Amino acid sequence: MTQTDSIKRTAFVLAGGGSLGAVEVGMLQALLDWGEAPAFMVGASAGAINAAYFAADPTRDGADKLERLWCVIRRRDVFPLNLGSVIGLLRRRDYLVDSYGLRSLLEKHVEYARLEEARLPLYIVASDMLTGEEVVLSSGSVVDAVLASAAIPGVFPPVQIGARLLVDGGVANNTPISTAIKLGATRVIVLPTGFACAISQIPTGAIARALHALSLLVSRQLIHDAEHFANSHVELRIVPSLCPLDTSPYDYSSARALIAKSKACTEQWLESGGLEQGGIPGPLQEHHH
Repeated sequence: MTQTDSIKRTAFVLAGGGSLGAVEVGMLQALLDWGEAPAFMVGASAGAINAAYFAADPTRDGADKLERLWCVIRRRDVFPLNLGSVIGLLRRRDYLVDSYGLRSLLEKHVEYARLEEARLPLYIVASDMLTGEEVVLSSGSVVDAVLASAAIPGVFPPVQIGARLLVDGGVANNTPISTAIKLGATRVIVLPTGFACAISQIPTGAIARALHALSLLVSRQLIHDAEHFANSHVELRIVPSLCPLDTSPYDYSSARALIAKSKACTEQWLESGGLEQGGIPGPLQEHHH
């Protein structure tokens, strides 16, 4: 890393994408091995979960602990569908899944209670359910902030923080490059989850379809933001996502393989000079297999 690089204020921006959030772990490991260290992190949805966990121990060991956590998470831990879910729908409840499963995971594994206690400055992006306005959280309960950022409308209940009802950060800004820039980043490295570009048919089930649609939205929005900031004063680098990818963002059984493949892919990108080149990686652009 050059002296010029060392004075840059680098932010890692972690996007959402359900179970595909596992790929961000491999990217993180490869970047840390390369000598990259963020000044702060910005996360939305699944990216908020990763950012919150890593911010407790922003080291290579912390990234390895995050990998171990992903490898034991199962779908039922995040989406505990049960009789209560059915009864809730019959009673016209306005969400499908209680968030107690995800809350329990966060309370058990995140080692600090408040955002301002993280060892690495951390910003969580959520959305105001009423206005759609972006809400950036940097203080208060870390569990509530992450639950709000990951609260997919209609799937999870909104989270009340202060006077606002908050939902998934993807509604306002799922790959919050603009947020990182407003917070003072002069160099932004985006860790995207990508999307299941190689699946042969539309996923079945309400949650699976919602997550698939959300991952497509994230990728399209990232392309738009990358084009918008291409000629700005900020150095923007986007780590390539996995391609071809046939894993649904509702499938939590493939984390170990996704992390390993993502780490290898990111290492190749770094060795080929990826951090010295701008542009939008091909896997994020619209394509077919």
